[in-house]
Amino acid sequence: MRLNVLLRVIGVVQLVLGLLYLLVPMPFLALMGSSVPQADIAYPLGMLAARFLAYGAGMFFIARAPEQQRFWINNMIMIQALDLAVGLFYTATGAVSLSSSGFPMFNASLFIILLTLWRPQPATPAGAGV
Repeated sequence: MRLNVLLRVIGVVQLVLGLLYLLVPMPFLALMGSSVPQADIAYPLGMLAARFLAYGAGMFFIARAPEQQRFWINNMIMIQALDLAVGLFYTATGAVSLSSSGFPMFNASLFIILLTLWRPQPATPAGAGV
């Protein structure tokens, strides 16, 4: 049950990010304290938004039967680990302030820990360990 709730929370986060990057990418970047790039960058941000939206919707599907979706849960752990690594790198190099990266890195860390602890365990083949 708690994993189902977590997967839905992650789904909401992904959907919100997707909608913001799709509908208001430049104001969203400014709100986060990032440099606002040239207008043409809205195109690849829109493509990024598609991935946020697809994975966000997918998290609700995964939450219906997480024991059958370990592969996709592991993929989200990998996404969050890469998000955290990128955040740490750009914060450590001074490209991004901790005030801008702290909350996303906290979320990534929390999602990594909880998904890792709560993900379904692999099925044991019949007769194994006998």
